[in-house]
Amino acid sequence: MWLPWDYAAVIAAVLAVAAFATHHSPEPRARRSAPVLRELTILFTLYALWQLAGRLSVLKIDGAIDAGRWIWEFQQRIGLPDEAAWQAAVLDHPIIVQAANIYYGGAHVPAMGVFLVWLFFRHREHYARWRTTLALLTAGCLLIQLYPVAPPRFLPDLGFVDTGELYGQSVYASFGSTVAGQLQAMPSLHAGWAILIAWAAIEVSPHRWRWATLLHPVLTLLVIVVTGNHFWLDAIAALAVMLVAMGGQRIARRWRRSAADELEDPARAVLDHQNPISVDG
Repeated sequence: MWLPWDYAAVIAAVLAVAAFATHHSPEPRARRSAPVLRELTILFTLYALWQLAGRLSVLKIDGAIDAGRWIWEFQQRIGLPDEAAWQAAVLDHPIIVQAANIYYGGAHVPAMGVFLVWLFFRHREHYARWRTTLALLTAGCLLIQLYPVAPPRFLPDLGFVDTGELYGQSVYASFGSTVAGQLQAMPSLHAGWAILIAWAAIEVSPHRWRWATLLHPVLTLLVIVVTGNHFWLDAIAALAVMLVAMGGQRIARRWRRSAADELEDPARAVLDHQNPISVDG
């Protein structure tokens, strides 16, 4: 069961107060817990915004079906595989379909939680950059998702099946009272988060088993397609948002270094003028 956005917002507020209190605590042990509480505040805030964006998009359902149909037709024109055909290939295998439903509903948020805990405690020097990437990716996707797009399972006339409803495993409530927004199809945060986890793990970890994390985005991509929850373009759009987020951070880091160098050069010139070095001894 997804945590409602208002519950997540309350938890984020409590964590923010606790982070502030521990940061200013006279006890060293309490101050050491402040960074953890601060990061938890950020994550619960992002989660609350994700859920809230789903409710906002549900309020604007006009055109969502047409938008989903347009994506399918565009994919056909550019030669991407038909998701309905991929789904049809597994519909006669109930165990595979039910496993895909479980993975779709159960791996998304827990995988990100495990990844962030691992990154924070094992590779703290890389944590801030990837947490910022996650925040930018999520915010960018949520902004785009305010324009509602129906997922494939809302288009049965094109051959799609809602496998969650088929086996009673849907993570969504009845339409219009959803917890996780059913029209947050474009871009796919499922795909975006899974790609980020694998990319970051491969980059920061020296262990040879880090390549096994590629299984998560591959399985996620297959699962979101065969369950009828996303188009291929939903995943491609999420990857594009993440690349923009990473590129923006790189540009910002270069700008900060350039600005720091410009400030440092005049200061160095002043010091050299005040302390000239005699070449005559």
